[in-house]
Parts: sequence; structure tokens; C-alpha cells
Amino acid sequence: MIYSFLISATLIFVQPPNHPSTGPVADVDSTYTLAGNIEGLGSGWVYLRHMEYKSDSVRADHDQFLFKGTVAEPEFCMLETRTPAGHKDFRVNFFLQSGQLQVSGKQDAPEEVMITGGTVQDEYKAYMDKHKSVVDWLSWQGATQKAKEKNDKVKADSLEKASGEMLKLERQFVVQYAREHPASYVTVNQLYFNFAFNPDPEVLESLYNGLDGTVRSSYFGRHLKEVLDASVKTAVGSQAPAFTQKDAGGKPITLSDFKGSYLLIDFWASWCGPCRAENPAVVKAYQKYHGKGFVIVGVSLDDKKEKWIEAIKKDRLSWTQVSDLQGWNNNVAELYGVKGIPMNFLLDKDGKIIAKGLRGEELEKKLEELVH
Repeated sequence: MIYSFLISATLIFVQPPNHPSTGPVADVDSTYTLAGNIEGLGSGWVYLRHMEYKSDSVRADHDQFLFKGTVAEPEFCMLETRTPAGHKDFRVNFFLQSGQLQVSGKQDAPEEVMITGGTVQDEYKAYMDKHKSVVDWLSWQGATQKAKEKNDKVKADSLEKASGEMLKLERQFVVQYAREHPASYVTVNQLYFNFAFNPDPEVLESLYNGLDGTVRSSYFGRHLKEVLDASVKTAVGSQAPAFTQKDAGGKPITLSDFKGSYLLIDFWASWCGPCRAENPAVVKAYQKYHGKGFVIVGVSLDDKKEKWIEAIKKDRLSWTQVSDLQGWNNNVAELYGVKGIPMNFLLDKDGKIIAKGLRGEELEKKLEELVH
């Protein structure tokens, strides 16, 4: 997977849209060239990663490379380099569109690589520059990592708690941008990546309806509509969709098996760093309230059984676990519209959703209100 879009290394993995594009090709010149000159690249490989897990590759010649092709609409892509050991490879997200685009920079300074020549890419760069001045996740991530390396638990915990406020600030930033730029491909791209995880259906519906028809029918626009439809189906107050999935021993587990208990449906995966970081808080809540009628069913988005089982044991997840080992295509995850993990849904004794997206101490506080 080339785009497990990471809001933060310790927060959320968001799934990229991965269904075939069915939008019409505009009746205009859709050809593009992407010409690059990266100092220090030499004869290394360059990969152009498209959505839907497709990619093109070329070998550079004396630091230079060239991609040619067609694109139906501005497409969110990733440029990646691979060089001999000793050099710092890089990945950079950008918007590919018809016309002539240029890539320049140094192989050992990926943060300074520039992609220019496209109006949407220029807008995306301006957006990201402004975004960084409001919500600087990279600086936060670096500070958090340093605190953990120094075993400064007080500072690390403080930074972790601040992440929730930063997520709110980020969404506010995106909402404001969407209202000011309703016809922008950058807008619909950022709405997807920021609202695919635990969206408020009323807020998202208002934003979606405010978009220009062109971007609503675009690649990210269509997938944003899928997110909206799923969020309505799993809104707080709704009856949780029924499902059956097998545990590691092959036994079918059904949602109705847990009726009469407060149930947390916990979506996670062994490969998901934010999920593994969240597991201790879930374990703590389970140990404290399990004896009072609280149960959990973990739904894993793994695709390798051995990794799944290993993580269950290592993280001491003693509750029921199910998976169809289909990764992001897990049937239950699709049913619940899960586009980012960790994600969870808290159900009452009658199977109605009463809370979702509870992180850290939020889960324990919510259970304290309910379980006596």
C-alpha cells in the first residue's frame, strides 16, 4: 500500500480511496510531462505512485528523469526515489495534472524538493505552507519522539494530550478552507483525508453540499460521498449494523452474541503503529470494567494471520478477536465505513451506537458514566 495516509505517526492511519476511477475524461488535452533534476540521484530509480495502487517507474540518467502520460483530472500522487545505500531516499505527495511540471532539488534534502508548473500543485503547496503555520504535525511528532527517547513521560503525555486539540484545530482549518474554496481539488482532497476518520455526518454533509459540482464528481469527491453515506449509517443513536466474522480459531462470531452488555467494537491492525500505541488504554479500560458488564470485540484489518496472532499475544488483548484477513477490505470495516484506524464504536446493551472514536482516557471516562 503506497498511501496509508498518516495524519500523525502516533494518531491515525487513514485509508486512501482504492476503488476504480469511473469519472469521465474531460474533452481537453490531458497529456502531461513530469521532468526532474535531483542533484545526487545519479542513476537511481524514480517511482510515480498513482491512486488505486498503480505506479510508473523510470531510471534516472545523471540526476535527470522524465515521465509522460495522460491524466483525466488533477490526481493526487506520490513521487518516490530509490538510490544506492548512503543516500536519503524521499517521498513527496503532489498533484499531477495536464501540462508541463518540473521537479528540482537535492536527493539528500527531500524536504526542499520542489514540484512546480501546475496550478493545482501550486495551490496545494500554498495550502500546506499555511497549514504548517497553523498545525505543525512534524514538529509535534519530533518533540514527542525526543520526549519518549529521553523517557520524559510527563512531557510525552502532555504532547499526546495536545494532539486531540491539534486534530480539532486541523479540522477547523480544513472547514474554513472548504468554505472559501468550494471548487478546489485541494479542498475535496483534504476533506477526504481529514473527515474519512470518524466524521460528524451533519458537518460533512453541509461541507459536501457546498462543493462545486465538478469537484463533487471528481475522484475524491465520489469517495467523500461514500464516507458521508457510511457516517449517516453509523451515527450516534443508530442501531449498529449486524455482522458475523470468524475468530482466529475459525469460530463465527456474531454481533448479537454480545447483546445485553456494553460492547466496544475496536478496529485495529498489527501493522498500525497508532493502534498498538492505543492498545494499553483499551486493556486498562477492559480490566477495570469487564467485571461490570463491559466487553470488546476486536476487528483486525490484518492480512497475515501470524502477525495478527502475535500482536494479540504481545499486547495482551484478552477479549474476542475477529478478522477475515482481507486488510482494508475487511467486510466489517466496510460495513461500518471505517477509513481510518484505530477506530471504535461503543454500543449500549440493546446494540445502539452511543459513542465512537473514543481515544485514550475518553473510553474510560465514558464507561465510568455508564457502568456502575
